[in-house]
Amino acid sequence: MSLTQESFDEPREAALPGRPPRFVERVCESLWLPVNLLQAVLVTLWTGGGIPVALAVCAVLRRRDPGLFLARRVWAPVLLLFGPVRLRVEGRERLDPSRAYFFAANHQSWVDVPALFAALPVPVLFLAKRELARIPLLGRFMEAMGMVYVDRTDRRESVRTVSQAAGRLQEGWSILSFPEGTRSRDGGIQRFKTATFAAALEAGVPVVPVALEGPARILPRGGFRARPGVIRVKLGEPIPTAGLTRDDRAEVARQAQAAVEGLLVGMRRPPRG
Repeated sequence: MSLTQESFDEPREAALPGRPPRFVERVCESLWLPVNLLQAVLVTLWTGGGIPVALAVCAVLRRRDPGLFLARRVWAPVLLLFGPVRLRVEGRERLDPSRAYFFAANHQSWVDVPALFAALPVPVLFLAKRELARIPLLGRFMEAMGMVYVDRTDRRESVRTVSQAAGRLQEGWSILSFPEGTRSRDGGIQRFKTATFAAALEAGVPVVPVALEGPARILPRGGFRARPGVIRVKLGEPIPTAGLTRDDRAEVARQAQAAVEGLLVGMRRPPRG
């Protein structure tokens, strides 16, 4: 057997069928850098400029619903255009826009928030991590809108959070929670935490399972590497809570998680034919 230069070269990775060579992938990734930089600037300017306008309108009218209207109908749709992201929504017909709901959604990406603002047929207040209150402007907007902060490290604070969320629901506002507590790393669903479901049971409002598919590919965890794509949002059948107590929150959380998982399976199943 003769020795050639190729004998001393490192083994080359076999190319997968239909997959471009590694160097082509690296070139494509580098071309995305200026695009993502521009997107980040646009998002910052759009959000930073829009919040003072929303706060001013709410202060003049002494109501929070104009700020939520601007978030749903102006801020979120334009933000998705920066992607560009197409939004497809199913199941809106299952809801009565005149009543309050407790929405329980899976969490894949930061883009979940504008997607849900734009997709849901009613204004929603988010259950948000306490750390977000420290972000300039964003914290002021969330406080003015009546968003409810969650601090799972403090049991006494968690009780106050449930009481505050129940109060918002009783006032007629819908609440949206990400019961997993954090964004998924692989697109799968982590176990739903049960505490915040007590607010829905205390207020006697239905729990609506919400499945999001696509955000993890559009804006994955770790840095700002946005890509164009489609986000699908599907609303499941509302889960009634009338007559239930806080002791039933674990069972309701289990039902909500099973429903979201079932919605995702149907959304990810290849179309027939």
